[in-house]
Amino acid sequence: MNLAVIETGGKQYLVSPDSKIQVEKISGNAGDVVSLDKVLFKAGDSSVEVGKPFLKDAVVQAKILKQGRSKKILVFKYKAKSKYRRKQGHRQHYTELLITKI
Repeated sequence: MNLAVIETGGKQYLVSPDSKIQVEKISGNAGDVVSLDKVLFKAGDSSVEVGKPFLKDAVVQAKILKQGRSKKILVFKYKAKSKYRRKQGHRQHYTELLITKI
């Protein structure tokens, strides 16, 4: 079993080959192959490597499945007794990745 912990977009993800993840937007088109080089942890069949903070020469290959935008969230600011109300919507961009090789 191959596992790795990668960092992208300020967040950490536990990945294995053939797993799908949604990360913060990465530039590229659907079908492109990207290399994620911020690998914090890597575990193989009989070996475990931990980085301080990242592993040198460790790369996770991934294929971009699609670029998209998540569901809309509402940001509502309110202050009591002062008639202050602000309503704003936000849709976060994301990239869906298929991990191909660790």
